[in-house]
Amino acid sequence: MKNIFIVCLIPLIIFGCKKKISPEEQLEEDIKIIEKYIADNNLSATKTSSGLHYVITEVGTGNHPTQTDDVTVRYRGYYVDNTTFDQSEELGVTFNLQQVIQGWTEGVPKLKEGGSGILLIPSGLAYGEKGSGPVPPNTVLIFEIDLLDIPG
Repeated sequence: MKNIFIVCLIPLIIFGCKKKISPEEQLEEDIKIIEKYIADNNLSATKTSSGLHYVITEVGTGNHPTQTDDVTVRYRGYYVDNTTFDQSEELGVTFNLQQVIQGWTEGVPKLKEGGSGILLIPSGLAYGEKGSGPVPPNTVLIFEIDLLDIPG
């Protein structure tokens, strides 16, 4: 009986007992991470009601896309430690804003065609508690985006 207890206790000691937190608590944690990143990098960001933060680095002269438009963007996605996990080719990539993470659907329309910005995205507006590919669960993502075109 004592051996069973020890065998069951070993995974808890090795892997810990991380309590699952609510989406609201995760958002609070993510916002703390984002706000620290903003302060550490001397950024001036705007926060939306969803928790998305964005910085317009180049205003642009064209139109704002809608949340249902196709857009051509050049981007780099990275973590708060500046490790790149994804980036487009120099010519950019075209996709519909309904086919991307929620942080992009909300954030890219803040940019004007020809403009650039930074999206600081809480995990719930990205890949959430499941993660995706190289992105671990509950990870804040940062994207530098150049809005090259709104085709069509």
